[in-house]
Amino acid sequence: MTFRAPVSEYEFLLNTVIGFDQIAATERYAEASGDLVSAILTEAGKLCDEVMAPVNRAGDLQPAYLENGVLRTSPGFGEGWKAIAEGGWIGMSAPQDHGGMGLPMTLTTAVNEMMSAACLSLQLAPLMSQGQIEALEHHASDALQELYLPKLISGEWSGTMNLTEPQAGSDVGALASKAVPNGDGTFAVSGQKIFISWGDNDFAGNVCHLVLARLPDGVPGTKGISLFLVPKYIPDESGDPGEANSLKVVSLEHKMGLHGSPTCVMQFDGAKGWLVGPEHGGMAAMFTMMNNARLGVGGQGVGVAEGAYQQALTYATERKQGKTPSGFIADHADVRRMLMEMKADTYASRAILLACAHAIDMHTATGDAEWKARAAFLTPIAKAFGTETGNRVADTGVQVHGGMGFIEETGAAQFLRDVRVTAIYEGTNGIQAMDLVARKMMDGGEMANSIIDEIEAQAEGARGTHPNMGEAVWQACESLREATEWLVAQDVQERFAGAMPYLRAFARVLGGHYHLTAAIADQGGPREKLARFYIKRMLPEHAGHLVHAQEGLEGAMALTLDEMAH
Repeated sequence: MTFRAPVSEYEFLLNTVIGFDQIAATERYAEASGDLVSAILTEAGKLCDEVMAPVNRAGDLQPAYLENGVLRTSPGFGEGWKAIAEGGWIGMSAPQDHGGMGLPMTLTTAVNEMMSAACLSLQLAPLMSQGQIEALEHHASDALQELYLPKLISGEWSGTMNLTEPQAGSDVGALASKAVPNGDGTFAVSGQKIFISWGDNDFAGNVCHLVLARLPDGVPGTKGISLFLVPKYIPDESGDPGEANSLKVVSLEHKMGLHGSPTCVMQFDGAKGWLVGPEHGGMAAMFTMMNNARLGVGGQGVGVAEGAYQQALTYATERKQGKTPSGFIADHADVRRMLMEMKADTYASRAILLACAHAIDMHTATGDAEWKARAAFLTPIAKAFGTETGNRVADTGVQVHGGMGFIEETGAAQFLRDVRVTAIYEGTNGIQAMDLVARKMMDGGEMANSIIDEIEAQAEGARGTHPNMGEAVWQACESLREATEWLVAQDVQERFAGAMPYLRAFARVLGGHYHLTAAIADQGGPREKLARFYIKRMLPEHAGHLVHAQEGLEGAMALTLDEMAH
């Protein structure tokens, strides 16, 4: 399959739907003109089409492996990393003082999503570095920033996140890794970490690990955790990689998908590390990285949806079967329905993703707390809905292929295998939903209702040109508002029982809003037709989700564990 990055779709969304001009109007991002944005998207698209997409299949068929303790990456991945680094794509939103471009996160989000569509396994590597860059920018000492940031931004070195341990997954506070002061300002870090994406490679000069560990006086739980920067090679006086640190890759996980991305079990045995942020302040520093990483993972889901859709469309327009006007299966009504659903949901999740990034940029540029609250509210929706869309669209892609979708040689199954983990890592989608209905509702539903107000106002205004679609979105908003009011009146456990259905309903309504925006801008065009399909056929799903969300805890816990086993 020949992949083509959806550059024109991003330009439409940024210019017509998301309001990128609002970002460009700020002093901080004044240089992000329309011409610059178009040039960046075009060049990133070329990288995806010509460099990354061609190595995607090789990553699946020839996974990374350990050879006498040395990690060997998939064919073409080293060259791919070099192209990404030389193009400046790792440091798009990184500080200019250290060699970054200082561009809006909205643009970085768009580029990362295109890269995910082209080759998710390879895209994970720069995403890890971007997260580390952000954590160091906000929390590391000046000395650490001066040494590490330029090399991470340039791609000379790469970065990782080390959170999870065998007994400490979502419950990070249960970690056992320890850090002991060496007496010279450094620390000896010991412990084992699992599920470390790109924990090592053979193309970067150094691999820099951010590791959560507990100091001797650290209290139990998350409040006693500190964050340390632990490099594979200890920099010498010139800042170049010196002696090897006391750490190693113990093994690589054998996974359902993402074979080209090595997922490592890491062992630290008194490895030299440097404190990032204050003692016992590790979680605050790590969350700086994790919040945008969650946005990035949502983009991975959307990217895989794009890749799976393109492959399914190509197959459906080439596969002859049955009696249709063209002779191809794309003209079967059910196949066309599947393709329409894939395209409509990919658009909706992409728009939500960009709206979240837009809010992040506006807060960065203005410091306005309202933008910060909006970004925080949209983040779990962007992550969970984006990754659910990736899983759903990739699964539908296999179905479009029919029996050939179950055959590995077509490549349709790879999208499904690769994307499955996105609904799990960086906080499972269930945790995202719980965060939405608990922490993000601590304002009594104020931000939720503010967004609902905006959607309703737009739907009201659309009744003149698009009466049916405008009315449908307006009615969905009213149902969502009622459910939100019910939700904030419940205790947290009652909320948790319906958290995921509520998140899905909110995403469906947001999708209707962004599709309606496209319909208004493209009257009589293909985007209006797609919007009508989504609003009439897919938006109504919100009603069922809201019924589920408001049933509360009792029904969900009705069966005892013993009864569930029989």
